[in-house]
Amino acid sequence: MIYTDVLVIGSGISGLSYAMKIAQQKPGAKVAVITKSDDEESNTKYAQGGVAVVTDFTKDSFEKHIEDTLRAGDGLCKREAVEAVVTEGPERIREIVEWGANFDKNEFQTYDLGREGGHTENRVVHYKDITGAEIERALLKAIERLPNVELLNHHYVIDLITEHHIPGESFDKYNLNCYGAYVLDLKTQRIKKMSAKITLMATGGCGHVYKNTTNPIIATGDGIGLAHRAKARISNMQFIQFHPTAFYSLTTGQLPLISEAVRGFGAKLCTASGEPFMHKYDDREELASRDIVARAIDSEMKLRGDDYVCLDCRHLDQRKFMEHFPNIYKQCKDAGLDMFRDLIPVVPASHYLCGGIDVDLFGQSTIKNMFAVGECSNTGLHGANRLASNSLLEALVFGHRAAVKTLERLSEDNFNYEQLLKIPEWDQEGMKVNEEMVLLNYLRKELQTLMSDLVGIVRSNRRLKLAKQKEEEIYKSVKEIYNFSILSPQLSELRNLVSVAFLIIAQSMEQTENRGTFYNKDLDKK
Repeated sequence: MIYTDVLVIGSGISGLSYAMKIAQQKPGAKVAVITKSDDEESNTKYAQGGVAVVTDFTKDSFEKHIEDTLRAGDGLCKREAVEAVVTEGPERIREIVEWGANFDKNEFQTYDLGREGGHTENRVVHYKDITGAEIERALLKAIERLPNVELLNHHYVIDLITEHHIPGESFDKYNLNCYGAYVLDLKTQRIKKMSAKITLMATGGCGHVYKNTTNPIIATGDGIGLAHRAKARISNMQFIQFHPTAFYSLTTGQLPLISEAVRGFGAKLCTASGEPFMHKYDDREELASRDIVARAIDSEMKLRGDDYVCLDCRHLDQRKFMEHFPNIYKQCKDAGLDMFRDLIPVVPASHYLCGGIDVDLFGQSTIKNMFAVGECSNTGLHGANRLASNSLLEALVFGHRAAVKTLERLSEDNFNYEQLLKIPEWDQEGMKVNEEMVLLNYLRKELQTLMSDLVGIVRSNRRLKLAKQKEEEIYKSVKEIYNFSILSPQLSELRNLVSVAFLIIAQSMEQTENRGTFYNKDLDKK
């Protein structure tokens, strides 16, 4: 058994900032950060736009940011969570700057603030068009200096350890404790038992439950799948935000993102033949919230039978554009398109999960000593739709809040050490190596296709009913493979994706009104 005081699952902004605070404030505590890929590979790394935070109190205010967030969330945000994130944001930004993160400044040496859809003021602090990568770089560099933090790459979590895993233990499924996790070391192919007093889920999103997503390949809903099997409460899974403008490609998988900030800079959406259309859907046009823009694009594509719409940047100031978006320009150029001469083909793609593992105002889930922060959690900040660039801020604020509560728990030291000793090793006796990887690939593609076709931007009762039937068939096939196979990352990811699909479908069927990112065309008929 490997023992650690705090086990952090995930190495994005939420996991790393949380680990930093625990390690700094309790130098005697052992903190392990595990990730299934390299430590720098996370959803954070791909966040282009920036961090929405009030820094200019002459033009902006906390009240404006709160109201913009509540409006985007379409009446389903928890106001206390919104107020906490917005009002505590400036202090969290100050901290990561102290840790070494850089943000662009203007000629007056104040933050060069961008504006994105749904915001009534310029309030997005950024570093070029690679803000997430810059924050990730700074956090990793800072955390390397802490001797009590261990970063474990290529470690994949198989299951959370709760009373379910303790032989002969009677338990109440509504009053469970988390004792760590079973972890597959991808280099040795051995499953380790990692026990911990506190476990933090910071596993990111689930974009790869769909065919097209802006998320990296690691975003397979692992934290939500793990929490679902451990009987944590999970909600708002029906609210999937589709980013309106991913770079169109004939291939499936991760699509390059063209930041919303490009539209904030003045780019216009148009049809493939160059006709603008956003004026037909919202007075804010290109600066409407993401759910409105994504549905408008989806509608135009279906009306015209086109595979994409276009982003028109040809009229923009080239010098200023290149200062702000050098990497976006390069990615288009690499694909053979010049943003100042050509229309750029774009499509909506699965981008962000607004729901997730239910947590309180300190990131505590319904399983004791298991916290969840970042995209895998449902804090109540986003409601039915996330306001652009609120996610990195949420990760910092709730990472801090979860750290505060964790430090309290570690000081109280009311942990059941006897239970830790009862946890058995993972048993794979009698299991065989799955030699037919083609089955896993086939089932994963089947799942992604049904979710994209039947549970996408626009849903219907009929589509959801068919999706439920298809998902159940895939679940049975995956369970059969799991029952006789030695565990692999591919099989574990598929298990988690199936859990995520089940939750999205089930909670979509329970949703009785169209709100935010959720749209069922049959509900409009009532």
